[in-house]
Amino acid sequence: MELRQLRYFVAVAEELHFGRAAERLHIVQPTVSQQVRRLERELRLDLFDRTTRQVTLTAAGAAFLPHARAVLAAERAGLDAMADHRAERNAVLRIGTSVGLGTRLEHVLASLAESAPELTVALTSSPTADRLRAVREGELDAAFVRGASRSPGLDLLPVWKDPLVAALPAAHPLAADAAVHVADLAALPLRIVPRETNPHLVDLVVTACNNAGFEPVLGPAFTTDQDTLAAIATGAPSWTVFYAAQATHLPAGRTVFRPFAPPVPMAETFLAVHPATPARRLAPLLAACHTQV
Repeated sequence: MELRQLRYFVAVAEELHFGRAAERLHIVQPTVSQQVRRLERELRLDLFDRTTRQVTLTAAGAAFLPHARAVLAAERAGLDAMADHRAERNAVLRIGTSVGLGTRLEHVLASLAESAPELTVALTSSPTADRLRAVREGELDAAFVRGASRSPGLDLLPVWKDPLVAALPAAHPLAADAAVHVADLAALPLRIVPRETNPHLVDLVVTACNNAGFEPVLGPAFTTDQDTLAAIATGAPSWTVFYAAQATHLPAGRTVFRPFAPPVPMAETFLAVHPATPARRLAPLLAACHTQV
């Protein structure tokens, strides 16, 4: 038994005319007649008495009609429920976030809340590869990424560039300067994550050091923000870098954050999106990102 057979049966039962039922269903009359006959064969009962002058329901047809209507009503209710579910799901904007977005993310979310208050934003933090996979597979609508200007099957849209800042012991002579020249850090050990953890950031810092004429001396690895800042504050003099937007959220204490003198190392952030995602769905997010440029 097929839903279309029930639709055809109900149409004929209400019109009591195969031709009018076919017109109402926007199909040809032989198709209606054929499918109703198949339904009758499956039920092993005649649902209509047919004469050359009129079509009437049999007792079996009259008994079957409310059940057929109930099935079609259940179908409509199910479709309506799924439509509501899609609408509810589409009202949630799922965004993958990157470490160090800091005030950038705050400003983007504030702009979204103002321009698209109907949207609910769900944030997910995960490694870059996982964020890109999630966007590719439709688990996320978009994701912020650094250090990847292309990814198969995705569009990577540049949204902004963040300057890096140096974190130094507050007692170090360089902390007294308004800005730090990269070359002045040559003698200090650099605390940074292993390259496999964040190749883009490591390459950016090492290149800046090389351009300043030295190979950085690597100190203990960067672990967490808190532990690394504490080690810089209390241990042997060393330095590390943070994204400027991130540094505004970190406690200074016995460390200081200083901007770099030109040329300033800059980290570019992209928004990864799937090409099939409707532009209108992403428009509020893109507009919010562009307010940060």
